[in-house]
Amino acid sequence: MTISGKNLIAGQWTGDTTNGFTAFNAYSHEAMPTTFADATKLEVNTAINHANEAFISYSQLSAEKRAQFLRTIGDQIMALGDELIDTACAETGLPTMRIQGERGRTIGQLGLFADLLEKGEYKAVIELADNDRQPLPKPDTRLGYLPLGVVGVFAASNFPLAFSTAGGDTVSALAAGCPVVMKAHAAHPATAELVARAILAAIEVCELDKGVFSLIQGKNYAIASQIVTHSHIKAVGFTGSERVGMILQQQINERPDPIPFYGELGSINPQYIMPEKLAQDTQAIAQGLVASLVMGQGQFCTSPGVWVVIGGENAKENDSIYQGFVDSAAQSLSEQAAGVMLTPDMCQSYTKAVEARKAISGVELLATGLSGREQDCSAALFATDFATYESTPALHEELFGFSALIVRCDDFSQMMKLTELLTGNLTASIHAADEDLDLSAQLAQTLAYKVGRLIYNQMPTGVEVCASMNHGGPFPASTNIRTTSVGSEAIKRFQRPICYQNMPYALLPKMLQS
Repeated sequence: MTISGKNLIAGQWTGDTTNGFTAFNAYSHEAMPTTFADATKLEVNTAINHANEAFISYSQLSAEKRAQFLRTIGDQIMALGDELIDTACAETGLPTMRIQGERGRTIGQLGLFADLLEKGEYKAVIELADNDRQPLPKPDTRLGYLPLGVVGVFAASNFPLAFSTAGGDTVSALAAGCPVVMKAHAAHPATAELVARAILAAIEVCELDKGVFSLIQGKNYAIASQIVTHSHIKAVGFTGSERVGMILQQQINERPDPIPFYGELGSINPQYIMPEKLAQDTQAIAQGLVASLVMGQGQFCTSPGVWVVIGGENAKENDSIYQGFVDSAAQSLSEQAAGVMLTPDMCQSYTKAVEARKAISGVELLATGLSGREQDCSAALFATDFATYESTPALHEELFGFSALIVRCDDFSQMMKLTELLTGNLTASIHAADEDLDLSAQLAQTLAYKVGRLIYNQMPTGVEVCASMNHGGPFPASTNIRTTSVGSEAIKRFQRPICYQNMPYALLPKMLQS
């Protein structure tokens, strides 16, 4: 399939590709052959206006019809075959098995929401009238949900399928009855175009208004501003940096009608290794943390960036246990192969961040991974003490990539103080033995208020797509602490409640008729 480099606007491929931008091959850092259009203000406006017009019919589509649409998108993505896999691998540097797994997750998400729509899982609340109630009769009240309107979605750099064109934000918005205007990520525009072609094919098979989905390409920052400030956009899903996310949040706040902004902005995902666990499984826990860290070059939103332990010469516990943990982790990390980052810019940013961390007084570089080609980056493991961590705000920030910081605490009280220093995170893990349960209970009580998902004796990498999952957390993990971007509850971000009181049966929506 020939990549056009154009925008998909309500079923039409448009855009000037003579003066656009190119993606880079993640392995070679060489520009890819296709030039992609920078969407114009008119094109963005046209896409949003068509989406708003499509909302009239799409929002009234039955749950069964929406489910059929979602399943058809999944079928069309699968029909892209190896071309989708090969394209995504070239643009991101992620291995084939990872992209194949992500394709499976993407199709699985589409199927999950289709199943729930068909089963009527998003139920209304119906309370019938009680004319005999005293002192006043009770009216008939029925609580349902309406889709918000057109949703703007920004693709993630690190998940070219599962958090991008047909990813979690898009599928949950479509499931809710909202048309989507998708801003593709400039790191994988060809992958985005292929998936957009699959969505367009599904729209045609299901005979829907083609304004229900549009794909906007471009590196022009004005595109993002135009999307989030457009009067027809009623909610935004975003995965990216805290800096860009907060710019968009400010622009949304300045709208005449501020709208929901569901941003996922960053997380260090602290890992707490309790004393008995450290003593009993020294080598295993060290190697497990390294394996979790280096997965995908650490380019997961749930990568374990800070490891908290009690040890060192000032600790009451045996210093040799801590040293054994550090030595094992350093040895394991030093054997890890170098790898490519998602883009040349990310490789450069990661390298600069590692060098900056090396220069911080009180921070020790324990080990680096194997070196590779000029285009590759290497893993890095650092260590510091609690006092340095406490007094150095730069150490509290996410370092995106396969670098971690071990923070050694003198005792459990310092471990608790460190927890109080944390900003919001997507996840945290407590690694503990049975003998650690009392301390773990104290830690968990405080740590729960810092994260969206608290994990016991498992690594944070990996997110289960299910009804009980929460992928969010206190700021800056996400901009809305009450919501999740993964799992069946994600649909609620793009709906609002409405109560119908004393309405005639004929005027009630189908789901509220009883």
